[in-house]
Amino acid sequence: MTPRTPDVAAPRAAAPWMNVAVLALLAVGAVPAHAQEIVSHPDQLQYPSFTYVAPQASKYRVKLSNGMVAYLVPDRGTPLVTVNVLMRLGPQLDPAGKEGLAAMTANLLTRSGDATMTADQVETKVASLGAQLESNVGAGGGGFFGGGIPIGPSEGRASVNLLSKDLDEGLTLLASCLKTAAFQADRVKLYKDQALQRMKRRNDESGEIEEREWSSLLRGDDHWTNHWSTKASLDAITVDDMKAFQKRYVGPKNFILAVSGDFDRAAMVKKLETAFAKWPTPGELPAMPAAPDKPAQAGWYMVEKDVNQGRVSIGLPSLDRYDPDWAAARVMNDILGGGGFTSRLVNRIRSDEGLAYSVNSRIEGGTYYPEPWRLVFQSKVRSVAYATEIAMGEIQKMRDSLVTPTELEASRNKFVESLPVQFETAGAIAGTLAVEELTGRYQKDPAYFTDYAKRLNAVSAADVQRVAKRLLDPSKMTVLMVGQTGEMMKGDDKHPASITKMAGGDPKRLPLRDPLTMKPQQPGTPN
Repeated sequence: MTPRTPDVAAPRAAAPWMNVAVLALLAVGAVPAHAQEIVSHPDQLQYPSFTYVAPQASKYRVKLSNGMVAYLVPDRGTPLVTVNVLMRLGPQLDPAGKEGLAAMTANLLTRSGDATMTADQVETKVASLGAQLESNVGAGGGGFFGGGIPIGPSEGRASVNLLSKDLDEGLTLLASCLKTAAFQADRVKLYKDQALQRMKRRNDESGEIEEREWSSLLRGDDHWTNHWSTKASLDAITVDDMKAFQKRYVGPKNFILAVSGDFDRAAMVKKLETAFAKWPTPGELPAMPAAPDKPAQAGWYMVEKDVNQGRVSIGLPSLDRYDPDWAAARVMNDILGGGGFTSRLVNRIRSDEGLAYSVNSRIEGGTYYPEPWRLVFQSKVRSVAYATEIAMGEIQKMRDSLVTPTELEASRNKFVESLPVQFETAGAIAGTLAVEELTGRYQKDPAYFTDYAKRLNAVSAADVQRVAKRLLDPSKMTVLMVGQTGEMMKGDDKHPASITKMAGGDPKRLPLRDPLTMKPQQPGTPN
């Protein structure tokens, strides 16, 4: 047998996973095809550095001849088009004694007929087109065709989603409803009946009680966010009120459009010019929603509710999204309690002690004025004191010491790497950019998305501690507990934690409110 002559080693056959990995990288263009090398393990794969560049508003922003601004983001992937009409519209515009007017008007714009069709005929037309048509106040976030547009309680939205071949009919229908909503009597009655039934259930869930009283403590009953509708205010709203409200606020001066889907940009501009021309009135752009004019009520508060889980909110006024410390505050909150299972509060209260299923802290970065930092959790009533003691300890620790390099890097990376999610679809791009303009950040901080990563990556451990000291002052905090107050005060026999000791006395008891009048109930009144 002739021995084999040594030669250059033949290439080893690539494992199946190698082929898949290389093909995947080639498909997304992660590395140039000519630079690929077969590696022996996935850990050895190397990727080039990548810097995400957020969509630029100027690329999609169009100003129509009537002054309206539209964000147009074509997407030929599916034969659908979504048109969102965003408005500055919410309870901040409700007249005294007619609380709920804005919400009712917005809801019925697309549900109560128009000048040429009854409500049933509008619904039949929508169904025949296989479309979806809706309007509401504060209705952003999720939804099939809303695109997850993140509008807040002081904003409204009217939308239509349908096949691109039916766009002309859909635009005509949407514009007609916004111009000439009929506020048909039976639909008005249905809305009021449903609203009244929801009112009657206001004290059924401890979570709703907590949200309501928290807002009152932090912003005051006089603030527009706490101008709750009542049976009397609902009864006082008339069709004439809604028509006057529509005439005043539902018009081109108060519209910003977010349009996405299967269309040609130039053709869409022409269609929008036609649909929103010849408006009966130009409408009015309301002022920015007013900030609270009273300080938050610091201290400890309790609301009696016969449930075996105590709900706890701890927090205080914080900052707005234009504050120089906004990026550092986000990182601080993420490490403390906003980062899910990687956060300190979740690890201590849920994972280590098993005292709560859900623990979360949030910092809102107020859109129009400083909003609160808030920690929320729910625990068995006898465990509330101990869980609260742990929470206060973690807050103090955040003030007293630096976060670790691992915590800092993980948090910064999470925020930077999640930015693309805000722009993952054409609808998300159009909606996000339109909301930026509607709420004023496009005008006030146009470089927000451009500088997003730079601002977050500049946050240091010292910045986090400094912001914690600035914002998380225990002496200024509001603590609200909802549940069986007597049981919460007893505490857990296994631990010495005491609400009385932490509060420096007995917390103030807040009465439940009458669900139909929103006036404080007398002690002993049934829920």
